[in-house]
Amino acid sequence: MRIWLLGLLLVGAAGPPPAVVLASTSSVENSGLLGRILPIFTQQTGIAVRVVALGTGQALAVAARGDADLVLVHDPDAERAFLDAGHGVSRRQVAWNDFVVIGPASDPAHVAGGHDAAAAFAAIRAAGAAFVSRGDRSGTDAQEKRLWRAAGLEPAQFSGGWYREIGGGMGAALNMAHAMGAYTLADRGTWLSFGNKEGVRIAVEGGDALINRYDVIVLNPAEHRPEGREPADALATWLLSAGGQAAIGAFRVRGEQLFHPG
Repeated sequence: MRIWLLGLLLVGAAGPPPAVVLASTSSVENSGLLGRILPIFTQQTGIAVRVVALGTGQALAVAARGDADLVLVHDPDAERAFLDAGHGVSRRQVAWNDFVVIGPASDPAHVAGGHDAAAAFAAIRAAGAAFVSRGDRSGTDAQEKRLWRAAGLEPAQFSGGWYREIGGGMGAALNMAHAMGAYTLADRGTWLSFGNKEGVRIAVEGGDALINRYDVIVLNPAEHRPEGREPADALATWLLSAGGQAAIGAFRVRGEQLFHPG
């Protein structure tokens, strides 16, 4: 009710309709989640949402410059650094899904069916099997690097043609993995939405190391445009509300649930 009343007050005020700029990780945009749930929020409140979908590192950089009103990302280490620098005032988990290791059906590293991602990464390296890395400072890229280190390996020292950093998004990484017969790390939501699955499959899934949490960060009002504060607070509140959580949980692709409420 409070969100609905705020929307009425803002819509009834003089001037253009209220709007919020959401800097978001590309995975929630590419999966189709934001396209499904944000119109519900706008219909209920009259507040338009403009999404700037980037890798988590870039999304946080945009917000730090004051070019966004709210952040939705999935890299705990980068989020903590962002808050420690004073750019945000609160962080709450709004949803979760998981990462999966995607690989060719031929499975040259013999990891298919496993649940230990770090052990799978070590096996991929030992086999010299091709691996595609996003290399774009996204939340998925950060998680991939953590998994290599958990396997006792340092990706900055990798050399040779087996490891490809593409500096691109999840769709580009999946397409290249498909073309190369390579492994890659993907969030489950984007994988389920990906259409070019012939010859590639989930090789490794499950386990705490592959949990993928999405957090909303409310920004420091001292650093951001004052006209965006109330719409941003309304969106953050809605995402965490019973209605917002229900909308997140109800989103399906091909009958499968992509995100679990936080």
